[in-house]
Amino acid sequence: MEYITVKGDTREKLGKKWARAARKEGLIPCVLYGGDEVLHFTTTHSQVKALVITPAFKVTKLAVNGQTIDCILQDIQFHPVTDAIVHIDFLRLVEGQAIKLQVPVRFVGASPGVKLGGKLQQKLRRIKIKTTPENMVDALELDVSKLEMGHSIRVRDIKELEGIEIMQAPGTPVATVEVPRSMRSAEAGAVGEEEGEEVPEE
Repeated sequence: MEYITVKGDTREKLGKKWARAARKEGLIPCVLYGGDEVLHFTTTHSQVKALVITPAFKVTKLAVNGQTIDCILQDIQFHPVTDAIVHIDFLRLVEGQAIKLQVPVRFVGASPGVKLGGKLQQKLRRIKIKTTPENMVDALELDVSKLEMGHSIRVRDIKELEGIEIMQAPGTPVATVEVPRSMRSAEAGAVGEEEGEEVPEE
């Protein structure tokens, strides 16, 4: 599991007016949910940059009020025009308490379809799971060693892990090996030639 530290400062003032003022100062209003306490704080863009721009799943070590709290990024809101971060929700990790999160899919093995010239197209990059902090993983593995050209591999093919419940529909495609256009054209041309062949007279 990969961890990233985010430093924050608690805030006592709440409301939209205060939030706008904080953003003008280059700060991001944040809220930490979970457990027995809701914590309001601010952080900076530089503190959360490595957490936001990566597709990897990371646990946040929130350093605030002289303590360090393990949590995960729950929700992030962007400005509709500038794409600047305007608000972030974090969820505290409490041992034994189930949480829902999305983790990336990691492919293992070599696809026979890709070896023959097919292109692996990923349809689903993150999988929604339900688990507890002690059973968390940073990715789910999906074996593509039997994935032939023109075929798909689905959520139900993901390796099951103890303590983790997959929340996605089992039949949802995760990846497909597509037949390249050049190969489709060649096959179509070959079929056309066969259909156009004259049957010799006996």
